[in-house]
Amino acid sequence: MTASDYPDTPTGKPLWLITLADLALLLVGFLVLLQASQHIGGKDLAKGIRQGFGANDAEPAPMPVAAAGILDFAPGSAILPTTPGALVAWAREAARDPRVMLTVTGSTDGTPIDIDRATGSPAILAADRARTVAAALAAVAPARVAIVTATKPGRRAAIVSIAFVGEPQSGQIQRIPQ
Repeated sequence: MTASDYPDTPTGKPLWLITLADLALLLVGFLVLLQASQHIGGKDLAKGIRQGFGANDAEPAPMPVAAAGILDFAPGSAILPTTPGALVAWAREAARDPRVMLTVTGSTDGTPIDIDRATGSPAILAADRARTVAAALAAVAPARVAIVTATKPGRRAAIVSIAFVGEPQSGQIQRIPQ
C-alpha cells in the first residue's frame, strides 16, 4: 500500500478549537447562573441546588457549642438535687444573643430503680428531669428552650446545651474588648 491508497483527511477545525469552545460555553453558563441568582439569598440558592440534585431538604440540626447541667438526680426522682442558680446565670448569659437556642436533655442511668414510679418508664423520668430544669430556665428565654430525652442510658442528669440557630443580622455583631 502506498500513501495514495488512503483517503484524504477532510478539512475541519483543529481539536484545540473545539475544547476552547466547550470551555467558553461552560464559562458563559456559569456567568448566566451567577446573574440569575443575583437576587436570591444564599440559603435559597443552596436549597434550590439541593433540590435539583435530589438531596434531602431538611435543615441539619444545630450543633451544640457549650453545655452545662444538673447532675446526680436521686434514682427515680426528678426533684432538683441542687439549686439551679449557677445554671440559670450561665443560660441567661448565653441567651443574650438572640440566635441562641437552649436544649435541655434529660437522661436516666438505665438501672431498674431509675424509672418513673407511676409508669415504670425511664423515658418519662428523663422527660420529667428535663422539664424540671426547663421550668427553672423559663425566666431566661421561654420561647427558645427545647426539651428532649437521651436515647441511651447515661447519667441521672439534665444537660442544657446551647446552639446557634440563626444568622447574625447587621448591627448585631458585637466586638469583644481586648
